[in-house]
Amino acid sequence: MSDPLTSLEDWLSPLLAALSAQERRELARKVGQDLRRTQAARIAAQRAPDGSDYAPRKAPPTRARAMPGKIRRTMFAKLRTAKHFKVQATEEGVAVGFLGRAARIATVHQEGREDRVKPGGPTHRYPARPLLGFTDAEREQLRDSVLAHLTG
Repeated sequence: MSDPLTSLEDWLSPLLAALSAQERRELARKVGQDLRRTQAARIAAQRAPDGSDYAPRKAPPTRARAMPGKIRRTMFAKLRTAKHFKVQATEEGVAVGFLGRAARIATVHQEGREDRVKPGGPTHRYPARPLLGFTDAEREQLRDSVLAHLTG
């Protein structure tokens, strides 16, 4: 059985070849923005692309709640903002992902690696929390976006 993204690419290639470079770039930008929006919503809901929940964070000590400014945000609140979660569109394709320090943090959580809790602090092995990936609904949305662009 072939990869669903490969089959989608095989289906799209002849359709995209008929478009001009500017039209392909516009389509890539629109598709990238749609993907960023759906990926960010899924990350906010703390769900992996396969539909499973993320591993919960370690509970803070109770005294941390008594200290002002120490209540934790939801996971990846800043990481999923447009400042860190970028779309790069060209006529050849589109890339949706993280840049710079945000990319390192995202990679640690995507793959479940070990990293420092804070600079110079102790290390911790983070459980895998896949941030990026395609769901079936996103594949359908991608197909629908391309068809709407071609017909409209």
